[in-house]
Amino acid sequence: MKTRLSISLLLMAALILAGCSSTYDTTTELFGKKKKDVLVDRIAAARDAQSVAKDQFAAALDEFRSLAGYKGTLLEDKYNELNAQYNRCQSQTNTVESRLADARRAAKSLFRQWDDELEQYSSTVVRRASEEKLRDMQVRYENVIYAMEKVRDKCYPALAAFKDQVLLVRHNLNSQTEMTMGEELGIAEQEISALIAEIDRSMAEADSFIRQMRLE
Repeated sequence: MKTRLSISLLLMAALILAGCSSTYDTTTELFGKKKKDVLVDRIAAARDAQSVAKDQFAAALDEFRSLAGYKGTLLEDKYNELNAQYNRCQSQTNTVESRLADARRAAKSLFRQWDDELEQYSSTVVRRASEEKLRDMQVRYENVIYAMEKVRDKCYPALAAFKDQVLLVRHNLNSQTEMTMGEELGIAEQEISALIAEIDRSMAEADSFIRQMRLE
C-alpha cells in the first residue's frame, strides 16, 4: 500500500515539476478540449499579447516625445518614468515571445496527432480528404505564425531605439540642458510605426485564422 502511495505521489510531483505546455495540452484534451481548440486559444492569446504590446509601445513613444525640446534640469524622476516605460515594453515583448512558443507547441501537438491518425483510415478516399484538410490547416497556421514572428522581430529594434533614449536621459541627469532628441526620436518613431503596422497585419491574420478554425 505504501509503495503504491509513494508511486502516485512521485507521479504527481513529476507532473507539477514539469509544468510544461505539453502536459497542459494533454490534460485539457482529457477534459473535453480538443487540440484544435487549444491551438485556437493559443493563437488568440498571442494576438492579445501583441495588441497589448502595440498599446505599450505607443504609450512609451508618447512619454519620450514629451521630453523632446525639454529645457531645465533633468531630474531622476523623469529618468525613472522613461526607464519604467522601457521596462514595460521589454516585459511585454517577452510575453509576446512566450505566447508564440505556446502556440507553436499546440500546433506541433495537433499536427503530429493528426498525421499519426491518417494511417488508421481504412478508406483511401477518406484518408486523402483528411490529409488535404490537414495540409490546408498547416498552411493557414504557417501564415499566421509567420505574421506573428514578424511582429516579434520588430519589437527588438523598437526596444533598442527606446534604450538609446533612456541612456541619453541618464547621461544628462542633473544637468541644465535642452534635450535635442530630433534624430534619435525620429528613429524611435520609425521603428514604432513599423511595429504597429506589423501588429495590425498580424492581428488581422490571426482573426481570420481563428474564424476559419471555429467554423470547422
